[in-house]
Amino acid sequence: MNSDLEAEMQMLMPKPQIFVERTLALIKPDVIDKEEEIEDLILRSGFLIVQKRKLQLSPEQCSNFYADQYGKVFFPNLTAYMSSGPLVAMVLARHCAISYWKELLGPSNTLRARRTHPHSLRAIYGTDELRNALHGSLSISSAEREIRFMFPEVILEPIPTGQRAKDYLNLYVKPTLLAGLTALCKEKPADPMTWLADWLMEHNPNKPRLQHQIMEEGREE
Repeated sequence: MNSDLEAEMQMLMPKPQIFVERTLALIKPDVIDKEEEIEDLILRSGFLIVQKRKLQLSPEQCSNFYADQYGKVFFPNLTAYMSSGPLVAMVLARHCAISYWKELLGPSNTLRARRTHPHSLRAIYGTDELRNALHGSLSISSAEREIRFMFPEVILEPIPTGQRAKDYLNLYVKPTLLAGLTALCKEKPADPMTWLADWLMEHNPNKPRLQHQIMEEGREE
């Protein structure tokens, strides 16, 4: 691909981003009846619900989940509240998922949220200082710990960031994308976006192959 064509394609295509950051969201027992309504707000806010389960925690499990709050005055009431009924746990994914979810939630104190962030989810669905309706992870490390707690079967791979993310894109994404854009320019289809999507699916180097396909390729060699 010549430099002029590559420059033109880079102008047309947005800068690549890795939309893989994950956070844990909990719909707490007192608003479980608002589950569908809250999930709709989550999806309309650009999140993908990667995992979801409904469960009821025992007081002991709640104590383990909120171990970093142990010893605080409100801790017994917190564990009683969180074990009072079923809750919904979700793994949410999107670009900067942790910070966006925290922004959508608003302050942890519902009464303060109503004063300072009246359109936040906790202002809308929360009750008081303790019963704030929803939970969100505070950091990448806490998100990983909390997701493993609620979804022990989930395998969490390290998320590439900074130079590692750029190296990943240059090594695994850019070559295939540039080849697809080159083919697109030669083909000039009526619907370029659909054509390119189909081409990328067909030429995905990581596409799983069936066993019989591998055997046939071996015979041809």
